[in-house]
Amino acid sequence: MHLVHDIPAFVDQKKWYINVVVDVPKGSNNKYEYDHKLWCFRLDRVIHSSMYYPVDYWFIPQTLSGDWDPCDVCLLVTNPTFSWCIIKARPIGILYTFDNAWEDPKIIAVPTSDVDPRWDEIHHIDDLGHHMKEELFTIFKQIKFLEHEKYDKVEVKWFWSVLEAQQEILTSMERYQKSKEK
Repeated sequence: MHLVHDIPAFVDQKKWYINVVVDVPKGSNNKYEYDHKLWCFRLDRVIHSSMYYPVDYWFIPQTLSGDWDPCDVCLLVTNPTFSWCIIKARPIGILYTFDNAWEDPKIIAVPTSDVDPRWDEIHHIDDLGHHMKEELFTIFKQIKFLEHEKYDKVEVKWFWSVLEAQQEILTSMERYQKSKEK
């Protein structure tokens, strides 16, 4: 099974439940990426500084962001999972970032209630509180700090609402479908 092409983006579109596939587990400083040609995960790099991902870092299948990779997701989880794990989640907001002048938005999501009810009260990005938003902002601004040739090309904006996250998912799905037609 190809994790990008064979799994649908939505579990339930009416409820906005999405499938997300883990690349990097929470607490890791290894940056894994799905290799579309080999159909497996590979170690892309180890973060060059003493930072780690405060969330599980995922992608949504059958999507393409502005950087032509599947749509990134920061999934808040109680415990780290593992690469290849698929979790049903719901978006709560979006963090806009740019990398090498390419749009590279990060959907912020939480597991659905049946997966982990600890996140039931979190519906919008502002429900996270200021500190968690600062943590997410900082990881994506500083993660490439010691990769000198890349750092100056990273731009991190701020957070936007769940409606913007939903629109980004739909746009990324449409971009994916158009790429399949070519």
